[in-house]
Amino acid sequence: QDVMDIEVKPKRSRPHWYERHVQPCVAELLGSALFIFIGCLSVVEDAGGTGRLQPALAHGLALGVTIAVLGDI
Repeated sequence: QDVMDIEVKPKRSRPHWYERHVQPCVAELLGSALFIFIGCLSVVEDAGGTGRLQPALAHGLALGVTIAVLGDI
């Protein structure tokens, strides 16, 4: 008796409606809010000598954190 071993791959089910529609929208909203909020806070109390460097670094840091946290969504 020679039985053929056939690997049966389970059918990949479609993601739930929440993962397809709601989760990306919430991630976009949270990421944009964080980016704008951090950027605006970086220029509220402007120390005299920082110039354009402080807002640029704050926006870059906010963008990096947002991508690291929400990038897999």
